[in-house]
Amino acid sequence: MLLLLLGIIFLHLAALVLLFVSTIVSVWTTGESTTSDLWTNCTTATTCIPASTGEWIQSVQAVMILSIIFSCLSLFLFFCQLFTLQKGGRFFLTGTFQILASLFVMSGAIIYTVMSKDWVPEGNSFGYSYILAWVAFPLALISGLIYVILRKRE
Repeated sequence: MLLLLLGIIFLHLAALVLLFVSTIVSVWTTGESTTSDLWTNCTTATTCIPASTGEWIQSVQAVMILSIIFSCLSLFLFFCQLFTLQKGGRFFLTGTFQILASLFVMSGAIIYTVMSKDWVPEGNSFGYSYILAWVAFPLALISGLIYVILRKRE
């Protein structure tokens, strides 16, 4: 049972780290001399302009931050429920928060995919932060589903 709990915590932490990296690092799209992320559009290593005030980029920023918040809350709730939940109880609240985090990151990645052609210069391709966001989605969803299925045992 201890090994199962460690595996679940590791899966959750892996998804959380991927969410943090994908939100913070400036490589959602990349080209020969440009990179773009949720916050800036850099043309060289020293010249960066802030993100536009367009509603779509702000919505991506918001849902990515919400995904991090819900994933952190889910981890906190897991530890709280681990010590307070009665025997045989399920981690529904923890699982719900983690599933919501996965849906938020999926929404942000989809919005960025559809709308980035207006923000990113032509010839650029999606970078590793964008890919990490897509990898974080199934990890968070799987860990959320595991939390919902998991029962507390003594």
